[in-house]
Amino acid sequence: MGTRLTDASQWQQAWTDGGRRAVHIGDVADFNAQFVPQSPAARRQAHHYSCLAAFYTPDPAALLLPGEPDAEWTAWLARELAWGPVELHTGLADEHGTVRGALAARPALREGIERLGLPVRPWGRTEGPGLEAVRHFESKAASHELFARTAAGHPGILVPRQQPTRSARHTARLLSRLARRGETAVLKAHHGVGGYGTAVIAPREIAAAGGARALLRALAAEGVLPPGGGLLVEEYVPGRGRLRNLTFDAVIAEDGSVHPVGAAVMHIDGTSYRGATAGPGAVPPGAAATAEAFGLAVGAELARAGHRGWYDVDFVTDPAGRLAPTEANLRLTGPAVAFVLAARLDTVHGPGHRVRTLDRLPLGARLPQQALLAHLAQLAERCERFGVRLLPTIPTAGWDELPTAGVALAARAPDTVTALDALDAAEAVVRAAVEALADPFDAVAPDAPGVSARPPRGRSARRPPARPSAPART
Repeated sequence: MGTRLTDASQWQQAWTDGGRRAVHIGDVADFNAQFVPQSPAARRQAHHYSCLAAFYTPDPAALLLPGEPDAEWTAWLARELAWGPVELHTGLADEHGTVRGALAARPALREGIERLGLPVRPWGRTEGPGLEAVRHFESKAASHELFARTAAGHPGILVPRQQPTRSARHTARLLSRLARRGETAVLKAHHGVGGYGTAVIAPREIAAAGGARALLRALAAEGVLPPGGGLLVEEYVPGRGRLRNLTFDAVIAEDGSVHPVGAAVMHIDGTSYRGATAGPGAVPPGAAATAEAFGLAVGAELARAGHRGWYDVDFVTDPAGRLAPTEANLRLTGPAVAFVLAARLDTVHGPGHRVRTLDRLPLGARLPQQALLAHLAQLAERCERFGVRLLPTIPTAGWDELPTAGVALAARAPDTVTALDALDAAEAVVRAAVEALADPFDAVAPDAPGVSARPPRGRSARRPPARPSAPART
């Protein structure tokens, strides 16, 4: 069964409606708003993340985005990925931050898109057939129940124990009981994206906070968990090195057939997804086959419930090598970008690409888009020395208070070890170079053209210290 993981033809045919180009809608914020609170900061991050709409399918015909990426960005991608002409519609966020609202207010744009007569691919379903299945199984409680029901006959699968709580008091009692036994727990909201709604709670954190109730109040105040009760307490699964966080992606065609896309290694910072590595050999054959067999069984259930389109199942690998499923996502995902890019690069530049996406690289200084793209172009030349191709994926977040950028790295080598070594080397160069942006600007005035002084050194200039890695992500 594992051999299908490297055969992209079937899933591409199913996903692209027989090889057709598509209209891509960057409505990440719209999808997320169905499930989690949308603060201005969360909405802004979702709009940046919507740049990944460029990679929903291998050859987009039109991109509809809430942000305003520079046209040079899509020109760069079109050169590298041999796209046909792409209609670019940007700034599509209404006063509430929704793309759907902006489209509703622009009938001429809607009519123009309809005249193209092409499939439309959003980040995830927000209306129409199948929405009920999406809203049901995006729940971490519902997906856990599905996993428990499906796990029989899959000896390599370990479903973590999960218990719902009725109130904050009930949650605190369960956490205190686990802490007294020296056990770490995972707290989950019923819905969560981008790391919101998941926290790993070790006994020492409860003690340091002055008790479980105090810790719960602090997590709610920090925006990590929703206030009140109604959480899920899940068994913590210790990780296993590089392969700790895995995902299996697949596509459900309109006829209900399920087509495997592949398994990938996810890169998790604390509880937040930050990227993935996909392609031949990225996940060892045994683990890939186990993930595929279980993921296809889950997909069959999702298909029977009415879901059509992309989905994934995320896993944590325990020390014995078993895969613990932690959530299902009935939408496009970050790893989907790596899979689509690998497939397109194979078509354009030859087979065998391994792709690593890095979605939130911290920058040492704030840069406007043109300066950021120029800097990434220089890094692309340096990456070529390792046989690695660099593509910008998220170019709009370089001017944020804590600036970041998204890139994809792709290596095509005759064997997996060489390709992964090349990706590691290129990633090290890229990370060092974007962090080092701070150094040349130490003496530059904050109002210098095109450059903003870097954030101050210290904790405030970086993301908060990560909690222990959690068996969950977006």
